[in-house]
Amino acid sequence: MVFGRLKKKKQDDGSAEPQGTDAADTGGTEAEAAETQEPAEATPEAQRRELGPFDSAEKDSTEGYIDLGALKIGAAEGLQLRLEVEERTKRVIAVTLDLGGSTLQLQAFAAPRSEGVWDEIRQQIGLSVGSQGGTVQERQGTFGTELIAQLPAPLPDGTSGVRVARFVGVDGPRWFLRGVFGGPAALNAAAAAPVEALFRNVVVVRGDHPLPPRELLPLRLPKDASPTPNPATPARPGLTAPQRGPEITEIG
Repeated sequence: MVFGRLKKKKQDDGSAEPQGTDAADTGGTEAEAAETQEPAEATPEAQRRELGPFDSAEKDSTEGYIDLGALKIGAAEGLQLRLEVEERTKRVIAVTLDLGGSTLQLQAFAAPRSEGVWDEIRQQIGLSVGSQGGTVQERQGTFGTELIAQLPAPLPDGTSGVRVARFVGVDGPRWFLRGVFGGPAALNAAAAAPVEALFRNVVVVRGDHPLPPRELLPLRLPKDASPTPNPATPARPGLTAPQRGPEITEIG
């Protein structure tokens, strides 16, 4: 049996009759090409809406979350929260999550409606770390472009060492969320996984009031927490008293 199209006989003048392209053949070629095309990658904003961190308008319920005002934190077994206070203004400027020996510092900022601020903030973080005698390295990570910063720090034996911090940033609708991973989660993927899950589960409450770009969104103690809890009897499980934030808070 012969497969394929039979060739037409030659004309009397010896020339071959032109062979056209059947519509069915063309359609088949286009269909095959369509099947081989790779699906378009989701935009960063589409990925954020699906995976988090989330805007408050994207969450039907935040039951079980710890309400800190501009940020709502999903509860997790073994999670400890530490609110950080700016000494000059006495306002809460960040929250640090402690889980499994690693830390995650969170700050939320106002951002323009039409563009993100992470590119600009990364440059400023680099300048700030450099002014403290440290170095930064940019890389592609779980949350897009990230920074690995190394800052001089004394070791327990008094010798000089470095402290590693991993900066991540996510632009949302009129807000920007920055996270700083410390401890094993700064470099170790296995240690980072549960802390990254905390970051993805964060809900940002931007509010309707106008704010200049990069203005800190206000944080506060949970409603059922005392402003001055007794260290021996915390106001609620997993929450410690407000305290002065680490030096890394001043970056950016």
